[in-house]
Amino acid sequence: MNTRRTVLLTLSHAAVAAAGFAGGIYALPILIAPDAPTAEQVRAASAQALFKGEFRRDLKDSDALHWGEGAVTVTASTVSLLGRVAPGPDYKLYLSPTFVETEADFQRLKPSMLRVGDVKTFENFVVTLPAGVDPAKYAAVIVWCETFGEFITAAKYQ
Repeated sequence: MNTRRTVLLTLSHAAVAAAGFAGGIYALPILIAPDAPTAEQVRAASAQALFKGEFRRDLKDSDALHWGEGAVTVTASTVSLLGRVAPGPDYKLYLSPTFVETEADFQRLKPSMLRVGDVKTFENFVVTLPAGVDPAKYAAVIVWCETFGEFITAAKYQ
């Protein structure tokens, strides 16, 4: 076997392995995600809404792999979404005193934010607020990928 063929085979196999690995990172959260709450369950959780907002795809740091869309509702005890977020690993929900739409702003303001909990479903979610949290002290909801430091989406609710 000549050197050129060996190099081409090595590079092609490495490219396929890298593509498979990237595909696995993208697909794994989808495969292991729990069942999403139904629209009726989200509406029931949102019945006592104090605030409403909207996830939009057109935020500054949203792109084809990092986005959210749908109606966000904040009650005294939950934050819920009737909509979708892009699939991904290790999503965390934050309450922020300021609306942000970029990774840089998130990183800068993260010390003033409250990490509420995990977002484990990608179509609809209901996340319970920790005891004693007053959502009126915040202005926005943010979904952040903790593992990769990626801004996913945000909604201003007041």
